[in-house]
Amino acid sequence: MFDKNNSILKAAMVACLLLANTNLALAQAPLDTAQHINISSKNSIAQQKKPYVILISADGFRHDYAKKYNATNLLALSKDGVQAESMIPSYPSVTFPNHYSIATGLYPAHHGLVNNTFYDKKKDTKYSMGAKDKVRDGSWYEGTPLWVLAEQQQMLAANMFWVGSEAAIKNTRATYYYDFNEKINVTQRIQTIKEWLSLPEERRPHFITFYVSEPDHAGHSYGPEAPETERAVKMVDSIIYKLTETVKSTGLPVNYVFVSDHGMTAVDRENPIPTPKEIDMEKFTIPSSGTMMDIQAKNKADILPLYTELKKVAKDYDVYLKADVPAELHYSAKDDKLDRIGDILLLPHWPKVFSNRKPGAGYHGFEPLKVKDMHATFLAWGPAFKKGVQIPSFENVNVYPLIAQILGLKITEEIDGKKATLQNILK
Repeated sequence: MFDKNNSILKAAMVACLLLANTNLALAQAPLDTAQHINISSKNSIAQQKKPYVILISADGFRHDYAKKYNATNLLALSKDGVQAESMIPSYPSVTFPNHYSIATGLYPAHHGLVNNTFYDKKKDTKYSMGAKDKVRDGSWYEGTPLWVLAEQQQMLAANMFWVGSEAAIKNTRATYYYDFNEKINVTQRIQTIKEWLSLPEERRPHFITFYVSEPDHAGHSYGPEAPETERAVKMVDSIIYKLTETVKSTGLPVNYVFVSDHGMTAVDRENPIPTPKEIDMEKFTIPSSGTMMDIQAKNKADILPLYTELKKVAKDYDVYLKADVPAELHYSAKDDKLDRIGDILLLPHWPKVFSNRKPGAGYHGFEPLKVKDMHATFLAWGPAFKKGVQIPSFENVNVYPLIAQILGLKITEEIDGKKATLQNILK
């Protein structure tokens, strides 16, 4: 018989050890802990009585990790709420596009972040998740993220990290947010959330995002089956325990939605696909490779000749013109709202990846409908959710209308997510 209290008590001991180790490792690092605060914004009277939602993302937390590695706290908490078989990421199944799809309810080709790195023809420059000037420039982002939607309707929001949260999207940021900095230790992050929820009602955020970068790092370095990845999963589990216990002390009826952006899979490290020699780098650029090679032509007249050559020599990968990408990926020319998808796309057959040297142990980015390892996690619990509910896999764009409904926010523009998809998990 499952003894939830005993299991959580044991997990708490593990949590203390893991968090202590995490904080010790970071203790000597210089910290940039500056919180950005809009001192003039306030909840309207009506919004002060609305529910609370904390949206948590654990990067690369594959759909089966919680059970596979016995994430005791996540399993116990979600057993009293909702557990999905998996959550299907948008294509490509990589970090920036999917975090922003969760936040906006839009597929990547519709919200503009079509990859972690991509080229914008109109701007004549590249966006990269490591380029802070681009990351903080609101002109790169379409859609209305949940924190912007809340702020537009006089409900305060707070970001403890999320893709897009550092930019003024539609000239709006959350009332409280941090620039991304992994040196801020977990205890400090959780304490900040408690402080936010302890503010007076007019200044208290009702929607909060919370992001942790594991187990993605471990999965890339060691692979999804490695003991290091198991330890990273257990560390995330301990963080969730610490977060929920700390928030419980506020006495507020908080709802939790625990997700990930994508999964992780082992790849063929011994036989990577080299960059095809048919690609003349004087005529083309390759903004991104790995699990999808994005080829941009400097002159459109060169597209069809290269496409024809690649179709002849392709082995272990598919070759597509942008117009011909399979419809189920929502990544073709007709989807490409901002003209940022490559002119030619090469999609490797799992477990192959494009690389000119020995690739890492773990990858994501493959087609989610073909490679189940790409599937992400969805767990939810709290007063808004039914108890003991298990649901089939669903697309991540449907999280947006779910959270908007819990918070009582009106969706103000067309999105790809559907309210009906997750309607039955709410009380």
